[in-house]
Amino acid sequence: MQFKMMHSKTTAFWCSAISVAFAMYIGTASAQESIRIGMLLPMSGGPFIPVGADVSDGFELAIQDSGGQVNGRKILILREDTNHKPDIAQAKAKKLVFDDKADFLVGPIGASELTALGSFANQTKTPLIIPNSGDNSVTGSRCTPWVLRTSFSNDQIVRNMSPWLLKNGYKRVAFIAFDYSAGREIIEGVKKPFVAAGGTVVSEQYAPFGPISDFGPYLTKIKDEKPDAVFAFIPGSPGVAFVKQYNEFGLKASIPLTVGGWVISPQNLPAIGDAAEGIVGILNYVPSIDNSENKSFRQKFESKFNRPVSEYAAQGYDTGKLIVAALQATGGKVNDKAAFIKAMHGANINGTRGPLRIDPKTNNIIQDIYIFKAEKLQGKMEFAILDRFRDVQDAPNGCNL
Repeated sequence: MQFKMMHSKTTAFWCSAISVAFAMYIGTASAQESIRIGMLLPMSGGPFIPVGADVSDGFELAIQDSGGQVNGRKILILREDTNHKPDIAQAKAKKLVFDDKADFLVGPIGASELTALGSFANQTKTPLIIPNSGDNSVTGSRCTPWVLRTSFSNDQIVRNMSPWLLKNGYKRVAFIAFDYSAGREIIEGVKKPFVAAGGTVVSEQYAPFGPISDFGPYLTKIKDEKPDAVFAFIPGSPGVAFVKQYNEFGLKASIPLTVGGWVISPQNLPAIGDAAEGIVGILNYVPSIDNSENKSFRQKFESKFNRPVSEYAAQGYDTGKLIVAALQATGGKVNDKAAFIKAMHGANINGTRGPLRIDPKTNNIIQDIYIFKAEKLQGKMEFAILDRFRDVQDAPNGCNL
């Protein structure tokens, strides 16, 4: 009887010890599990491959700068190619979440992919963080608790161009953009407050979205109309042709050209050359922003990747920094997705663009916006900042989170 009793106590002791050891093992394993970030960007198809590359490299640099881990948990970046196609983007999102066990998603670049990914994020309650896409409705009428934006809304970027135009005496303005959703939203973002403040729209032209190289008919119309200024949104490689032809048509000397800043992005400057000089742009980032975070980022990025920084690279970097700040607030835990979203709302950083935070009323970024001018200094094209609008945020615009 005594033996049985001792045996029972011994068994109980070892069972308890094994349970404690197992719990410790599980806790250690859990602490060492990787934080898995699924990144969805165009790598091999569509017009935004250079944009995707800059976002990806900027994001990677931010994770490296943060030590590549949070609270002992390594951060893994799992990249998938959307090929700039909505169906492929959604299929890759499913793969990342269901097969690769991504904790949350970062992407995409284009608005068409964003519609598909936003729907997936909302249905599966998977956080989706947008590093570059400006569709107003995503953080407006179509907002969802599961989709946050660290880049911009189209309206947020450009609406402060209107008072600047009028303040500088440009009361009659001609508008030109690509004929797609972003082009229409960008023009409307400038035009609406411009007209409300007494400005006159001389004309509004929309070129077919695509690899257009001849802007002659559009420029001829502008030349005949003689507006006080032009506001244009022709991004990517067609923007190079547009700016050069604007100069060749003799318009640059008589009609000031203002643009959504992507037109004269550092990605385009080498090809545009001296034709960019004197153009005024508006954007959330230029390389000449004078803060320690941007100076450090610029030096590291250009040294590591051997190319100039762009607004896209800055957005990728700031996105990574905001995510790391949120992960630090949760102690590296990502199993509670709602808690991670809440931590993103609480993340406040000094980024390459200046102070950054997410507005919990819209899930859109709050950031500074810059008006700048391309100037040639010591043989090199630089951006001189003319004006800065601090803490620019969107009204809910139909969003009810």
